[in-house]
Amino acid sequence: MHQEPEVREHLKTTDSHTNIKNIMHKLSPKLVFEITLHGFLLWASMGFLMPVGIIAIRMSHREACGRRLKILFYVHSISQMFSVLLSTAGAVMSIKNFNNSFDNHHQRIGVGLYGIVWLQALIGFLRPRRGSKGRGLWFFVHWITGTAVSLLGIVSIYTGLQAYHQKTSRSIHLWTIVFTLELSFIIFFYLFQDKWVYIQKQGVILGDEPVRPTHQVISPGEKKREPATESC
Repeated sequence: MHQEPEVREHLKTTDSHTNIKNIMHKLSPKLVFEITLHGFLLWASMGFLMPVGIIAIRMSHREACGRRLKILFYVHSISQMFSVLLSTAGAVMSIKNFNNSFDNHHQRIGVGLYGIVWLQALIGFLRPRRGSKGRGLWFFVHWITGTAVSLLGIVSIYTGLQAYHQKTSRSIHLWTIVFTLELSFIIFFYLFQDKWVYIQKQGVILGDEPVRPTHQVISPGEKKREPATESC
C-alpha cells in the first residue's frame, strides 16, 4: 500500500528531528566544548591574527626606513607565527578528538589549509635579502600562498560555522553576522589605509596649508613676488 505524499513528508521531518535529538544525546558537554574551542582557535588564527599581519606588512610599504618600519615588520612576523601556532593547535584537536571522516567541506578545506599555512611559514623563514637574485620569485610565491591562506581561512570559518550547527543544532545566525561585519571592516580598513596618502595628496583631507588649484593662471608679476620653495 502506497503512502500519501503528506505522510511521507511528515515521516521525513520526524526522522530528521529524531536524528538531531540522537546526535545531541551522543555529544557530551566535553565534546561540545572542544568543538567550540576548535572554532575559536580557527577564528583567532585566520579571522584575526592573519588579517592583522597582512595589514601591518601592507602599511610598511609606505615606510622607507626607521623605527616604524621595524615595528610593522615585527607585528607582521609575530602575528603570523601565532596564527600558525593556533591553527596547528586547532588541527591537533581535530585529529585527536573529532571523527575525521572528511564527509563535509569544512574538513576537506581544513586539510588543504593546514598544509598551505605551514608552507607559507616555511617560505617566510627562507626570505632572501632584499636586492638578491631570488627575491622577486620569493615575494611572488609568498604573496600567492598568503592570498590562498587568507581566502581558504575565510571559507573555512564559514563552513566551520555550518558544521558546528549540524553537530550541535545550535543557531549560528548571530556569529555569522558578527564575523561578516568584522570581515567587512577589515576589507574596508585595508583598502582605506592603502589609499590614505593618495587621498591626502588629492586635497580631500587638508593639512596645515591650503591646496592650490592646479590650473590657476599666474601673471608674470605674481611670479616675481612669489617666494621660492623647495620641492619635497
